[in-house]
Amino acid sequence: TFRNVINGKLTTTAETRHGVNPATGEANPPVPLTTQKDLDDAVAAAKKAQKAWAKTTFEERRTKLHAYADTFETYRDDFVKLLIAEQGKAYIFAQDEFDRTVKMIRDTPKLQLVEEVVEDDGNRSATLRYIPIGVTCGLIPWNYPLLLAWGKIAPAVYAGNAIIIKPSPDTPYGGLKLVELALQFFPPGLVQVLSGGHDLGPMCTAHPDIDKISFTGSSATGRSVMESCSKTLKRVTLELGGNDAAIICEDVDIEKVVPQPVRTHMSDNLITQTFQVATLCFVTSGQVCMAIKRVYVHESIYTRFLEALVAYSKTLKVGPGIEQDTFIGPVQNAAQYKKVQTYFDDITKEGQKVALGGGTWDTTKGGAGGFFFNPTLIDNPSEDSRLVRDEPFGPIVPLLHWVDDDEVVARANDTNWGLGASVWSADVARAERMVRQLEAGNVWVNNHFELKAHVPYGGHKWSGMGTEWGLAGLKQWCNSQSVWLPSKKAAA
Repeated sequence: TFRNVINGKLTTTAETRHGVNPATGEANPPVPLTTQKDLDDAVAAAKKAQKAWAKTTFEERRTKLHAYADTFETYRDDFVKLLIAEQGKAYIFAQDEFDRTVKMIRDTPKLQLVEEVVEDDGNRSATLRYIPIGVTCGLIPWNYPLLLAWGKIAPAVYAGNAIIIKPSPDTPYGGLKLVELALQFFPPGLVQVLSGGHDLGPMCTAHPDIDKISFTGSSATGRSVMESCSKTLKRVTLELGGNDAAIICEDVDIEKVVPQPVRTHMSDNLITQTFQVATLCFVTSGQVCMAIKRVYVHESIYTRFLEALVAYSKTLKVGPGIEQDTFIGPVQNAAQYKKVQTYFDDITKEGQKVALGGGTWDTTKGGAGGFFFNPTLIDNPSEDSRLVRDEPFGPIVPLLHWVDDDEVVARANDTNWGLGASVWSADVARAERMVRQLEAGNVWVNNHFELKAHVPYGGHKWSGMGTEWGLAGLKQWCNSQSVWLPSKKAAA
């Protein structure tokens, strides 16, 4: 049973809705369809809970978060199965998301939010402090329903706020259950969750008593969120889409950079995945804002690199995520499936050269009826093609060639998005010079999509506003306050 959490109680609604298992097309269980009154009740409970919570110490909040993480971790298998059923994630990526979520909960309260003395001239002092905003709301997308929920809950609660989580209508199940579990650790009204239709997000952004919205999703929806929040002057953080470029220099070891099997290793009792270019193109079926979306390969190695990428990508199994050797699961929902299909339609319309794939997966192979595509690589399409200019958010990736460092950096920057980008080279100094010229909030050398709870994360241009995670992100769950006082010497 899946229910809302309002003021410390599990509640349901007169009307319900349901998500769809993207691997089968079958209906998942019913979930609540939140009404305006439900939202009003949750906001009222949050206001009351936050006033008391704001008086707790950071150590008290840290203890609660760590206790939650310890218990949450015991439900690993349950949440992994839930992710596969609602999101369609391949088993290895469902495990990866769960483990990243545990790490996020544990690492966020290790951050130190301290007061800063910024002026003391002997007569008076000015101290900068960070105080809770109040009632906050996290609008969660469907690609990482657990990690991105706790990526907002942990800093919000640690900073002294109350938070209402609104999961995506396509993936409400994990969000409902992770907040249900939070009932054991946090006061009523402090951490709540509301499931609803596509009208619930606008209800939240318009609510006059919600003080901050943190939204992760598409750039188009982000504009609507920002416009709505402006009417009540809410604080707002937007983590939006990306069109990440990976620049491959001529000195790379192709055998190491391309055909890298997915490896796991243990660190602080956390299983982490190691990916290289081939797998970073198709991680979670390309449905990651920070997945590699464009691959620029130096002309002198282009043909060999493409052949290696094609050869390894052929080994990536397509199928239902519940099968543990699957790498590429389904696209998450019907609307996204239709959108991604238009990029496949362009192959014929624009006469693009297909290096691998090029169509839907034969669902009869696995007895599935879901939203599957084969991994697809397009050989040197036009720089003006939609595939290069837009964010497909699916398992279709263009490869393009280049010659000059400055020229390829300019091409990588020639996009409306600026979330992530990477340079791959044996010459780290050269690669660093190049990444420092890239117009993106997160850049890597010989890596991509590496994230940590203590490292700030945000986008440039259409990829967002503000910062999440790290100390810089934690401060965005706060209002700053400058405290002017007579200095002790002057007061004496």
